[in-house]
Formats: sequence, C-alpha cells, structure tokens
Amino acid sequence: MQRKWLTHSLLVLLLVSAFGANAAIERRRSQFPQEPGHYIFPTPYSLPGIGNGLAVVAAGSNLLDSYVDAYAYALTGDLKGGGFAVSDIHLLPQRLILDITGAHFSKAAIQAYKSRGMASGKDDYYLLDLNDNNFLGWRLTNTYHDRMFELYAMGYSGNWHVASLRDTNGNTVQNTQNAASEHYGNYTLGFRIDYSDDYQDPRKGVRLDVSRRASLRKQDFSPDEYALFYNLTGYIPFGVRDTLALNYYQSDAVVTKQGVTDPLAVQQHLGVDCSTGTVAQQADCLSLVNNTINANRYGTVDGLGGTARLRGYKMNRYLGAHARFVGAEYRWNLTEEFTPFDIGIAKDIRTAIQIAFFVESGTVADRSADLGNSWSNNLGTGIRFVTASGLVIRGDIAFGKEGKELSIILGYPWESF
Repeated sequence: MQRKWLTHSLLVLLLVSAFGANAAIERRRSQFPQEPGHYIFPTPYSLPGIGNGLAVVAAGSNLLDSYVDAYAYALTGDLKGGGFAVSDIHLLPQRLILDITGAHFSKAAIQAYKSRGMASGKDDYYLLDLNDNNFLGWRLTNTYHDRMFELYAMGYSGNWHVASLRDTNGNTVQNTQNAASEHYGNYTLGFRIDYSDDYQDPRKGVRLDVSRRASLRKQDFSPDEYALFYNLTGYIPFGVRDTLALNYYQSDAVVTKQGVTDPLAVQQHLGVDCSTGTVAQQADCLSLVNNTINANRYGTVDGLGGTARLRGYKMNRYLGAHARFVGAEYRWNLTEEFTPFDIGIAKDIRTAIQIAFFVESGTVADRSADLGNSWSNNLGTGIRFVTASGLVIRGDIAFGKEGKELSIILGYPWESF
C-alpha cells in the first residue's frame, strides 16, 4: 500500500514539474475550429449477457459555418433506443458555450457486479433489465484566455424502471413486482485550468479540473450526497511529435443524510423478494439489495473501467464511494498534415495520425480507510485520428487481469465532462 501511495506522490511531482518546465506556453493553433466534417458509422454490437443488434452513429462538426457540433445514435435489436448531443452552442461567441445531451431507451440492460469495491471476481455479476430509461443533461461553460481558464456548471436528470433480474448466464432470476420508478438527478460546479499548447490535442503543459457534484434527492429512498472530483494531467514532450501524458485522479463521496438501509424496505422498493427461488437466485437478489444499501449508506462516485479509466475492464467494473487512479500514456504522432478526405460516410480534414501506449492503475472503496488495499492494473495500445474539425477518433485495446477490452470512441481518455 505504501508503495502505491509513493507512486501517486511521484506522479504528482512529475505533473508539477511539467508545469514548471513549460513556462510561457502559447497555443499552437486556434482553439475554436470551424472546419466542417461529418461521419456516419453503422456497426453491429454484441454484449455478452446483454444482447446483440445494430447501432448507427452519425456526427457532424461545425455545422452551417458555426461552432456547433451534433451527434446522434440509434440501436436496434436487444437494446432499443437512442440518443443525441449538441455541443459548442456559442451563446456568446468564444465566451459562453452550451452543451445539451439526451437519451431514451425503451429496453436496455446493465451488467452490475455482486459487490462494490475491489473484491468481486470477473464472473461475479448479475444483469438488470431496464424499461423506460430516460436521460437529459446540459453543461454551460464560461471560457477565458483562449480556453486556458473555464468555469462551468452542468446537470442531468433521468429515470428508469427495473423490469427483471437475471443471472450471469442471462437466465431470469425474477421479474419485479410493483417496483418503484427510479429517479435521479444532480448538478455540478467546477473550474478548469488548461495551461497547455492546445485544448484539443495537448503536447506540453498541465491541465487541472476540479468540481463538486451534488445529488438532487427526489425520493426519501435515496441519500443526500455530494462528491468532489480532482483530475490532474501533465504533458511532457520528448520531441516535436511525441509526448508523455501523466494523469492523477481522485473522487470522494460525502453522504449528509443516508437513504433507506433496511433490507426489507429496499426489497419492496425494488420490487423483488429474496426469499424465493433457488439458493443461487436468492444470492443474486441479495447482492442487488446489498449494493443498493451500500450506495444509500456511503454514496457513489464514477466507476473505474470502460473507455475513460482502467480501459482493460468492463464499464463501471469497480464502484464505490472513493476512487483513486493513475495513468501514463505515451503518444506519438506518425504524421503531421492537413489532408482533406471525403469517402461519403466520412468527410473532414486529417491533421494527425497518432499511436499510443498506456498503463493504468486504480482502486475504489466504500470506506476511505480501505482505499488502496487492492488495485487493478492494465496496459494497452491505441490509434487516434485527429481532425481539423475538432474531433479525436480513438480506438484502444487494453489488457487487464480479466482479459482484453476494445473501445472505439470520440475524445482522449481521462477527461472530466
């Protein structure tokens, strides 16, 4: 444990030294690109235990000679629904920027592990079928000094209805009866210092993001809580085309009033009865109840695993009230160019092709005293296409102790939104 915290301290010192070594940094290009671009990606999906189908994704950048970007997706098959995002709506040109996003799924499923923290095994999960899943979010950013300093406020709200609980093999454990519709919501206030040479594709400098997220308690069932987030990244160049990015992230939840922690009351709220079924089915049901109780008692921060942090693990593989993460990524730009391309389903201007090699480590816990007792690690490689319209199209493959994970997504890892 001491060795891990020493590693954290050394990484923070490296990030601070990166700041000191890059005084008087200037942006190397405009921070408000207006080159247009568009993309359409039809792709099949296959998620073990969740389902199969077809997804169609469309994105457009700097539409109609503006700064506005738009993104939409639709899924058919076992997951039914879609979503959208409209970003960079300049309410005041280059000063006040609005982003809006939303989604609706009439049918969806999530994979949840049987215990919070770091103790669960690779196959220790259950599946929750959700109906009427809705989400709406927004972000308002006030930016200054060529996007080197920003103040922001953001919030989101939504709801879902748990329809059934399934085991690891996808077999129904039980269908819910009179389950309450789950409503959630929160708002965030934060600031960002971006003392680097580029907002989109930094190669030297330092970036710090600090925020406070407060949950909106719409039901007596859930807790009153807030969470603090700290995200620090340093960029240390070796040459003209490469850089080493180092990241330190921590988040901590604080519960000011606990939610419901009585097991029978939780079962009633969720619409399940853990006294029925086989021994294994009862255990799955109790796992759902215990996870809900711990969330109501300790609070929850963003999980590790997925496309942002601990990329070698499933989305939200590790959940808890406290999280720590460190990562290092070496990025090498194979090309430096300004090459227009138009292949029908994709049109833009390529400015760089980049390869990356990365290593990451993270830990979560419900009690701060337990944080750092166990860690998970991964390493991997990826390729990125950086475009003049402002997009970074990223493909990564990462390897952890539970296997490998492949992700294709927009944007760099480790960012806070």
